[in-house]
Amino acid sequence: MQATTDGGAGAPMAAALPPPPARRTGRSLLDWAGFLIGGGMLGWLVYAGAQSMGYNWQWYRLPRQVYRVIDGEIVWGPLARGLTVTVEITLWAAPLALAIGLVTALLRLSRSWSGHAVATVYLELVRNTPLLVQMYLFYFVLSPMLGVDRFWTGVLCLAVFEASFISEIIRGGVLSVPRGQWEAASAIGLKPGFVYRDVVLPQALPVMAPPMTSAVVNLIKNSAIVSTIAIFDLTNEARNVIADTFMSFEVWLAVAAIYLSLTVSLSAFAAWLEHRLGRRSA
Repeated sequence: MQATTDGGAGAPMAAALPPPPARRTGRSLLDWAGFLIGGGMLGWLVYAGAQSMGYNWQWYRLPRQVYRVIDGEIVWGPLARGLTVTVEITLWAAPLALAIGLVTALLRLSRSWSGHAVATVYLELVRNTPLLVQMYLFYFVLSPMLGVDRFWTGVLCLAVFEASFISEIIRGGVLSVPRGQWEAASAIGLKPGFVYRDVVLPQALPVMAPPMTSAVVNLIKNSAIVSTIAIFDLTNEARNVIADTFMSFEVWLAVAAIYLSLTVSLSAFAAWLEHRLGRRSA
């Protein structure tokens, strides 16, 4: 039966309408005000701390650590070179972590006792030991045994570590698909591979997208640990710049801003992708 208003008209009730735009605008303004106030207070604390230390700000020297123009040609500085290495490590480690995580999730979902046991032992070992210890084990133990250089050692360690979280994301996404979908696919004679491809994954992807983005963001942040095995990523290059210029505040603030821009950009792209996937599955 259709709900009516007090005047007896057949229009839907006002309660079903979205909230007024003015209320949403007011809330948005409050959010922005809180963000700006918090950012201003943080900036003031950093500035006041530097002043109390008698710190000499040298922002004018920072751009040359990113790039310089010599004889009409751009020469990239140490921070730009370090950022390139960080992005390269992430681009190699992310798909490798996805592959390892997918295999681990399938083993956990399988009916094989041995496969389930192997996946469980791997998850318990990796998720309950510090990443720094794992990096040293890979570098000082596995790297000499396998003959792998330090770059690929860092990529492999980060991939193995992050895959332990990605596997649970994939497993949770697969289990979120209603059991009736599996039974219907089996009833029409689909093989398991086609069931995953045509039935399960299209429904699981919108569920997995947000936590998968968080996993990649964590991978970007955790990539800084490769500096401990002498890989000249953004963090290691920043240390070298500070050792040469003594610009501790400027360099670390710039590095933090670079990492923040990477993660925020990735989160924005993931939000757009999640919206597209949600519209397709609707």
